Amino acid sequence: MLIRPETIAAIKAGAVDTQFRRWTRPTVKTGGTLTSELGVLAIDAVEAIELADVSADDLRRAGIGTVAELESYLAPEGQLYRVRMHYAGEDPRLALREVLPDAAELAALAKKLARMDGAEPWTLRTLSLIEEFPEKRAASLAKRMGMEQLPFKVRVRKLKALGLTESLEIGYRLSPRGAVLLAHLRRSG
Repeated sequence: MLIRPETIAAIKAGAVDTQFRRWTRPTVKTGGTLTSELGVLAIDAVEAIELADVSADDLRRAGIGTVAELESYLAPEGQLYRVRMHYAGEDPRLALREVLPDAAELAALAKKLARMDGAEPWTLRTLSLIEEFPEKRAASLAKRMGMEQLPFKVRVRKLKALGLTESLEIGYRLSPRGAVLLAHLRRSG
């Protein structure tokens, strides 16, 4: 579920706690979370509703003025869902990327990356590429890896979840944690 940064900021401030989406099937579930650079959102409820059942209170809680305005944001197809959420805290990846791993954690991270590599080693190459070309567009980095942009971005998100990379306005860079791990992998590889 994609949410605009300004909407996340409004949720964080407590001004908004509702979103509406049309889906063939929901992409979030009650009790789940969404993690973004601006923080973690907790999903309190996901309810299928009809447009006619959207109340003035629902619109206010979504930061939307009218049903017509709501309709302009919605996908044309699919079931309408009302999603209630609240701000649950800072993105844990922000703090993690500043935590420098000790020897035991370096070994554990190296094992985790080896498992992520599976049959096709990509983690070391991706970290090295991001180190060599910080702030380069994902499309350019993906091309250097010989792959499409979206699968490349999925891979970088996996590294980001471990606190190894940082997303920038354009491109990526290694986090301090990622730089230490990359140096370790090069020494031990």
